[in-house]
Amino acid sequence: MSGLLAVIGKGKDPKLVKELSERMSHRGPDESDFRIMENGGVLCHESLSIIDLNLGKQPIQGTNNAWMIHDGEIYNYQELKDTILKDHNFRTESDSEVIVHLYEEFGYDFCNKLDGDFAFVVVDGDKYIAGRDPIGVKPLYYGLDERGRIYFSSEMKSIADQCKSFSTFPPGHYYTAKTGFVKYYHPEYEDHKNATQALDLPLIRQSLINATSKRLLGNVPLGVVLSGGLDTSLISSITSRLLKEKGQKLHSFSIGLDADAPDNTAARKAAAFLGTEHHEIHFSVEEGVQILEKVIYHIETYDIISVRSGVPMYLLSKAIADAGIKVILSGEGADEIFGGHLYFRNAPSEEEFQDESIERVQKLFTADLLRADKTTMAHGLEVRFPFLDTDFLDTTIRIKTEEKQPKTYDGVEKYILRKAFDTTEDPYLPQEVLWRQKEQFSDGVGYKWVDELIEYCAAQVTDEQLAGAAAEFPYLSPTTKEAYLYRSIFHKFYPQISAAQTVRKWIPKWQENLDPSGRANAAHLKGNFESVKAVVTA
Repeated sequence: MSGLLAVIGKGKDPKLVKELSERMSHRGPDESDFRIMENGGVLCHESLSIIDLNLGKQPIQGTNNAWMIHDGEIYNYQELKDTILKDHNFRTESDSEVIVHLYEEFGYDFCNKLDGDFAFVVVDGDKYIAGRDPIGVKPLYYGLDERGRIYFSSEMKSIADQCKSFSTFPPGHYYTAKTGFVKYYHPEYEDHKNATQALDLPLIRQSLINATSKRLLGNVPLGVVLSGGLDTSLISSITSRLLKEKGQKLHSFSIGLDADAPDNTAARKAAAFLGTEHHEIHFSVEEGVQILEKVIYHIETYDIISVRSGVPMYLLSKAIADAGIKVILSGEGADEIFGGHLYFRNAPSEEEFQDESIERVQKLFTADLLRADKTTMAHGLEVRFPFLDTDFLDTTIRIKTEEKQPKTYDGVEKYILRKAFDTTEDPYLPQEVLWRQKEQFSDGVGYKWVDELIEYCAAQVTDEQLAGAAAEFPYLSPTTKEAYLYRSIFHKFYPQISAAQTVRKWIPKWQENLDPSGRANAAHLKGNFESVKAVVTA
């Protein structure tokens, strides 16, 4: 929805702070504004208008002296206005404004009352609070400069050269000068020993429908990423049904090297079945290589799988934005919740399967969510993730681990999610899409993309450069020429050690080949429907 930047402390030139904020102008192409606070701090906001298109300008003032900036969406804002905030006077129709009034009503203890995706800062005289949503859907960084001023920013690029140290703001926490970081999100599944919930397929189905429905919130054109995989296809199917009830037709988008790419082939089948207005995007390896630097600058990571998938997602996001869409739904999260990555089938035990599932959900903000948010927001496009709804997580993560393991169903991953939507009457998807094997996005756009990208990187990096990588980059030293090239590009934009330390590498477990591509797993099948495994129907 936007980019936010807050500088807390005296003496920082407001004009400079505004210029720093404008480094994120891509996140909020509709409007830009700032506020100089009484204590000398500065709040800046780059706005992408989604709900209140006329009066939702930020920073937003509360009833008295508190001011707020926010990135994201609060899905239960109307309920909050109608109940616990019914006595407050609202200046706008924006969902964001509930945050400042919750602060006025409850002090620092209000984040658990928000149902949504958010990063925010509220400043009230010498007091302030910053917070981030439970899963880390919206990015947030914090840092300190040499004068002790504290910074909060949606993207690293606005503060990296201003702070002597900075880091990623942890999801599910808030921060105040008085308390430091406080963890407010405590789901039952975090104890790793509570996977005792009985399997209820209708509950899984209804919970995902509810999660998708609330994410249709907004007064702007909406679409879906439709890769043709299970996760995006289910979200597309549900969204299409919900929009049909309103007399609207859904726009869906896929991308691949050509029409025969695994994802484009599957997406066409799903789109024809659902009756969406489908848009198929093609790109060449050469086009992808040409924007490597631009993508790494935007996604602010050198993680291999994030870069590989970030390039086609960046190109797809541009096409979606050019089509006039401002909000997009996507399928991130399902593979982590249900153990859908192919390496999960090699888990040594139920306990380790469950531990890895929970850990992957908790670390999504370092990889898939970071890549998805920043590639879309690079084009003023907001992405939402129904699978990461906290109610849906509560419904699914604690299901008995045995019910989620592929070995229980002859190696079919995400079986219970597929089965929940395998309805005889009024089917959600064609069978060949519903039961399609997991294909990672960077592979599904066409296997030649990753193969030729690796070849390109190898041609750009000498053996001598790779041999000296550990000395040149002592933190998370690159071990392949591909990793070295990405790290070098990242270092050009973000040379600070603090910047390098924000990155976490995504590495699959329990397999010999540690390349993050799904094709590195021995269980991977070639991406065509004829090779899909026989489905267990018993």
